[in-house]
Amino acid sequence: MKTNKPTQVGGKHYAGLTIGPAYYAMANDLGYCEANVVKYVTRWRYKGGIDDLRKAAEYIEMLIDYENSPD
Repeated sequence: MKTNKPTQVGGKHYAGLTIGPAYYAMANDLGYCEANVVKYVTRWRYKGGIDDLRKAAEYIEMLIDYENSPD
């Protein structure tokens, strides 16, 4: 199984990782919101700083709202 791309467009914030967030998400069948949480929490120190943590929190809130909504 592939775990990371050899090249990355738009930066190097995933270059040193053993497994990139996209490959982790695919391997674990994560949904869109869950995958974005993984992405933003993984890269916040190397790219977006506190804004990336806010983005992750926004996706967590979306998941909570979705799970709490009636069918």
